[in-house]
Amino acid sequence: MLLSTYGSRGSVEPMAGLAVRLREFGADVWMCAPPDEEFGTLLAGAGVPMVPVGQPVRPLVASVRPGSAVGLARRAADLITAQFTTVAAAAEGCDALVATGPLPVTAGARSVAERLGIRYVHASHQPVILPSPHQPPPARRGRPLPPGVSDNRALWDADARNANDMFGAEVNAHRTAIGLPPVDDVRDYAFTARPWLATDPALSPWPSTDLDVVQTGAWIRPDARPLPPALEAFLGAGEPPVYVGFGSMPPGGLQDVVRVAVEAVRARGMRTIVSRGWADLVPVDDRDDCLSVGEVNHQELFARVAAVVHHGSAGTTTTAALAGVPQVVVAQGADQPYWAERVGAAGIGVAHDIPMPTVESLSAALDTALAPGTRARVAAVAGTVRTDGAAVAARLLLDGAG
Repeated sequence: MLLSTYGSRGSVEPMAGLAVRLREFGADVWMCAPPDEEFGTLLAGAGVPMVPVGQPVRPLVASVRPGSAVGLARRAADLITAQFTTVAAAAEGCDALVATGPLPVTAGARSVAERLGIRYVHASHQPVILPSPHQPPPARRGRPLPPGVSDNRALWDADARNANDMFGAEVNAHRTAIGLPPVDDVRDYAFTARPWLATDPALSPWPSTDLDVVQTGAWIRPDARPLPPALEAFLGAGEPPVYVGFGSMPPGGLQDVVRVAVEAVRARGMRTIVSRGWADLVPVDDRDDCLSVGEVNHQELFARVAAVVHHGSAGTTTTAALAGVPQVVVAQGADQPYWAERVGAAGIGVAHDIPMPTVESLSAALDTALAPGTRARVAAVAGTVRTDGAAVAARLLLDGAG
């Protein structure tokens, strides 16, 4: 069985969780993923063979201006070519191909599965990209949606046309080269009529739509790694600190957000853990009430902090909810405003209204997140978050269901 993805940690980590469960159930599984060193380390640690595909993602995140379409056509063409070459070779002899990631990846992956005559599953780790009358589509780089249109169905129709304009010719040229007919709706072809949604139903309920969505629960990779000694010592030296981290986000103004966060936390007489992430964030000074950490076991760490201040990725949101820790979500873009809204709606934290907080605004958010009522709600919701999503998906794959 082949799993294929392209993206940052938020795309690779859930697929690794599924791969681990498939292996536990006795399946042979390997994974196509970007050649970033950290992904190779992650998959090697999980015992999952990796096939490198495309260019490393981290340099792209650091170099591409948010929202810019410069170079997009070339990057998309390269990703599509990689599906019809590297991924196609890896899929030989497989009985199923599960794909996630941007549309050039999934449209190419489904074409490969079609050519090989094997089962294809489209998986999404956040719901905002799936067509629904209950939400508008996210913006595509360089392709604004029609102004003044508020009907979500009309906006999704426009999004499908944009997707065809951006990727249709390249996908269909490769399909023709391997003897497949062209597709006239690249987006819906990639998604299929029955996509899988790997998010938690309590945190991210999917409303009824025309799509027959299979919601499995989030795909969580079990992590038994101990925390580094320096982090253990810091945790043991006082009351639980506040974690501040922005995952795979590019630098932008995030160092300023860290400065604000540390100041707001200090005003409460608390300590801070700053996660370096892909933005290489660092504490604002060398005082001993602030510790910088690299990639660590969040499942273990979050259970031992007072609150988590983060960007609102699906993975961080779910991990914090499962750990029973209040959250302050300072969304920066993409699907993050959605997760911020879900955190606020669930009562398990605060959705900060703007991406660049002030000391006053973040202090107010922390006041709410650390209040007894929020703590009680967080504890209640933690017991409802599913931990078996990857196992559910693995069983569906192996049983040929879903």
